[in-house]
Amino acid sequence: MRHNKSGRKLNRTASHRKAMFRNMVRSLLTYEHIRTTEPKAKELRSFADKLITLALRDDLHSRRLAYKTLENHGLVQRLFDEIGPRFIGGGGGYTRIIKLAEPRKGDCAPMVIIELTKRAEAPVAAATETPAEETQEA
Repeated sequence: MRHNKSGRKLNRTASHRKAMFRNMVRSLLTYEHIRTTEPKAKELRSFADKLITLALRDDLHSRRLAYKTLENHGLVQRLFDEIGPRFIGGGGGYTRIIKLAEPRKGDCAPMVIIELTKRAEAPVAAATETPAEETQEA
C-alpha cells in the first residue's frame, strides 16, 4: 500500500524525475514563470520553495547546497542576490500556480503557469518628457 508516501512518480524513473525538476527549476528561476502540466507544477513548487528558502539564509553552505541543484554559478548568484531578497519577511508561498483554460492539444493534459509571487520590478525609464509644442494660430 502507498500510505504516507510523498511525491509523484509522474511515470518516470528517479533519475529522469531528478533531471526534469532540476531543468524546470532552472527555467523557473531564469524566466520567473513557465508553462507546464498541473502535476509537474505541483511537484516543482516544493523544489523552488526549498531553493528560495536557502537563498533567505544566505551563507556559504546554503550557496553550495543550491549549486548542487542548479549547477550554474550565475543562476546561484542571481538566486541569492536578486530573487531571495524579494521574499525577506515572508513565510513561504514563494510560487503561484495559475490554471489555464485550454488543455494541451495532443493529450488534453491540464496546463498551468507556475510563477514566482514577487516578480522583478521593471526598471522605470527616466522621466524625459518633451514639452508639447504649442501651435500658434494667426
